[in-house]
Amino acid sequence: MIRNKPLARPGQAVGLLGGSFDPPHGGHVHITREALKAFGLDRVWWLVSPGNPLKERGPAPLAQRMAAARAVMRHPRVEVTDIEARLGTRATADTLAALRRLYPGVRFVWLMGADNLAQLHRWQNWRQIMESVPVGVLARPGDRISARMSPAARAYAPHRIDGQARHLLGRSAAPAWCFVNVPMVDVSSTQIRARGGWA
Repeated sequence: MIRNKPLARPGQAVGLLGGSFDPPHGGHVHITREALKAFGLDRVWWLVSPGNPLKERGPAPLAQRMAAARAVMRHPRVEVTDIEARLGTRATADTLAALRRLYPGVRFVWLMGADNLAQLHRWQNWRQIMESVPVGVLARPGDRISARMSPAARAYAPHRIDGQARHLLGRSAAPAWCFVNVPMVDVSSTQIRARGGWA
């Protein structure tokens, strides 16, 4: 039994923005607000992960990242959660499978920056992700071409929703994905850590 889990009702479209948020910043807030508008979502959850399997060094302590995320992301339809740690999942595909079991009838949408689409084929069971929930991709500086030419984008090209119909993504059946260009905020957690901003 998962205690204090985020709230969602059957039929709602809930966007999931996963990551280490090490640290969270205005770019995360920006794409969250854009995703709510673009994809017809009722809510967005920030899934603050225990750690990223693709990164060599571990992130700052989870409690520290959760507190920082809640301080920077203030919106009535956005919830910051550590449910991934409480589920005991590490891979995105496993997290999605667990959430779909835990919330029958909720329409989950996986959200990612274009930089993540460019490397999605390196993720564990990445095809399972594409096949289980719709995916909303938000363009970030410098990643548009590499994302659109990525193995995942090519493999699922027939299932791409045109940007003009992006508001339908939250009610679409997987596989379905949509790539949208949003006003840019050129900031990353890596840059902040490099400048010593997190400390």
